[in-house]
Amino acid sequence: MGAPEKSKLKRIALFILNQWLIIGIGIACLLAYFFPNVAKHGGIIRSEYSILYGAVAIVFLISGLSIPQEKLVRQLFNWRLHALVQITSFLFIPALILAVIHAILAGDKYARIDRAVLAGYIFTACIPTTIASNVVMTRSAGGDDAAALAEVLIANLLGPFVTAGWTVTLLPDSEEFDVWRDQDGDLTAMYRDVFKQLGLAVLLPLAVGQVVRFLWSERTASVIQKYKIAKIGTVCLLLMIWVTFSSCFATRALQDLSTESIIFIALFNLALYVFLTAVCFFLSRPPESLHRRTKVGRWHVLRPMSPEETIAVCFCGPAKSTALGIPLLYAMWTPVDLFVKAKTSVPVLLYTTEQLFVAHFFVHAFRWWKRRLERPRECEEEAVEDRREMAEPPSASLSEVIENEGKGMGVDESRSNNAT
Repeated sequence: MGAPEKSKLKRIALFILNQWLIIGIGIACLLAYFFPNVAKHGGIIRSEYSILYGAVAIVFLISGLSIPQEKLVRQLFNWRLHALVQITSFLFIPALILAVIHAILAGDKYARIDRAVLAGYIFTACIPTTIASNVVMTRSAGGDDAAALAEVLIANLLGPFVTAGWTVTLLPDSEEFDVWRDQDGDLTAMYRDVFKQLGLAVLLPLAVGQVVRFLWSERTASVIQKYKIAKIGTVCLLLMIWVTFSSCFATRALQDLSTESIIFIALFNLALYVFLTAVCFFLSRPPESLHRRTKVGRWHVLRPMSPEETIAVCFCGPAKSTALGIPLLYAMWTPVDLFVKAKTSVPVLLYTTEQLFVAHFFVHAFRWWKRRLERPRECEEEAVEDRREMAEPPSASLSEVIENEGKGMGVDESRSNNAT
């Protein structure tokens, strides 16, 4: 085999390796389909503890080890970032989904789209941003992972109190949705489980990582960089997808939905996630004309964010969480039939899976966009450095110094001879 053929095969192999997340998602889905009882909730490996605690804890331990304390504290007080992400997540997305649901109800008189799917979308719109994936994706794209982490903490502390009441309030006022409106679920156990997970899987690993980072800052950063430890977080995402689909296939909720419902869910999820990402990008980096028009006193409502914060907003704003969503769904609608609850959970399960699939491509897009922004900045810095060097007087070379010293010695000798 010649050198050109080897080079071509090497490029193909590298391209395939770069798509390993997509390949991993496919493998996780196949394993979930053929062996659903392994990783379902309450299954063989008890994934509700081993993965939803263990894998999430690893992600936040890595975040704690990677992020400097001052950077995390600064983002926790970034009110503009919080307002943009949380308003998008808890107000804009529910309003958009509700408009789409009413449009479907007006046009779908024969209920080709399962009403459990529509109720599931209202619920999906009201849950907070995902716990782990947006932090991993933001870091992979070169964004501000401290900003993403701050939004995760805030959203998942608000979510348990906002989601239940907000979902029931937004359900359409028709008999078809009475089964979800008349929910008598006891949320006490759900609150206990959710905050236990936040404490053990998020806050505790994050605190441990931050302590280690504080005590051995340079050494910790060096180890993370040398051994590519951040990539472990992506493997944890694949484990979460495996759990998600295992629970879905185990209940047969996905298999028993109508073809129209499956096609609608798959296409609508893709369109929704891309559209929401575009909205978040527009609000984070508004055009100059809009930036000037939104000035209130001395404050600009739509002031452009840094590229790193923009990337964090674009991954946190559109994302939704199964880690909080599924336990909350089953706790809210405890009296509802299990099969109906399983169908209601399908939009949550598929949206969170598809968002990971699309986010993989957005990682590459945002890397490219950030490099484009940095290239002119680097050229400008080089130009400034060149101008500074030209403005400074040139330093004399070694030969010139020797020559000048020789001339000086000659003048001194002639003066002493004349004096003699």
